[in-house]
Amino acid sequence: MGFRMRKSIQLMPGVRLNMSRSGLGISAGVKGFRVTQRADGTLQRTVSIPGTGLSHVERLDGGKSAPSRSTPSRSTGPRTASSPAQAQPAPRRKKPGWFAPRPEKDLYAAMATSDVARIEQVAREQQRYAVAAGSLAGLLRMQAEQVQLALDLLMAVWSSGQDPASDPFIQKYVSVSFDLILAPGVSAPLSLSRNTVGLALAELLQVQNRRVEAVDIVEQLEPTAASAISLAELYAELARWADVVELTDEITNQDDLTALLCVFRGVALRELGYYDAARAAFQEALKTKQRTPLIRHRAWLERARCYEREGKRSLARKDLERILAEDSTYAGLAEALAELTV
Repeated sequence: MGFRMRKSIQLMPGVRLNMSRSGLGISAGVKGFRVTQRADGTLQRTVSIPGTGLSHVERLDGGKSAPSRSTPSRSTGPRTASSPAQAQPAPRRKKPGWFAPRPEKDLYAAMATSDVARIEQVAREQQRYAVAAGSLAGLLRMQAEQVQLALDLLMAVWSSGQDPASDPFIQKYVSVSFDLILAPGVSAPLSLSRNTVGLALAELLQVQNRRVEAVDIVEQLEPTAASAISLAELYAELARWADVVELTDEITNQDDLTALLCVFRGVALRELGYYDAARAAFQEALKTKQRTPLIRHRAWLERARCYEREGKRSLARKDLERILAEDSTYAGLAEALAELTV
């Protein structure tokens, strides 16, 4: 499992906080018109004609403007100079009112200017805003792969027992979206909540090989497919196969997340020596081609290992060849094929 923030955070309609390895920026606007402050401080305006590939970028801070860009339009009709982009004013941001508390204004200003250190300062000094500021700063630090800083901030939020989703500041000003990476190419969208903080903490603890502590946190979360996958993976890493089986009892293949849980169940049953039941779980994961290929490939690989343990090498090879036909570079495939040739 991996836990990643999307490349941008929607602060409010039309306004997004953008993240890159060089830092944080902010942009505001609507479709066809957007003003962006980049991580390096550059202020620019982008005007485009939606659906045509035509756009123009202009520096607003006195620097040299970026050249206009264009890509061929799919339209076969003529294009004339009378079809400029209909620039619309960016929507006004909701911001703290005149009589809002000073800490609220400070946190809003820090968030709007991408000042993570200042957000952290609010978290330390203003108890009323500690959950909102600590959650935002912790997840931003996590995105920057600053593990210990992120862990300290999010642990403080978790220990408070409060849910960021019910925090007045978050509800008023912030709409944040995160991705829980369940497998390569498979993710689940999450909003900012106590469950999200718990899953993030589990990921950070897992990075530090503190899996028992991670399990303790995830076991306290609301039962969702995302938390079940996190827990199943942690149980598997600790070889707690019976717990994986109990966790996935009566699971059926309804979507990518539940299909992946079926794979975890099959692995656990195989490791416990229940090969028939394991193959049934893998079959459930494979019962529809609508699931992402990466989940099907994992199910085939794990079922091949089950067949190999049963001495059914031809069936094992058949599953591996199914993966080979679709993705010859799939992780673990080359090793599994090599083992069958020994």
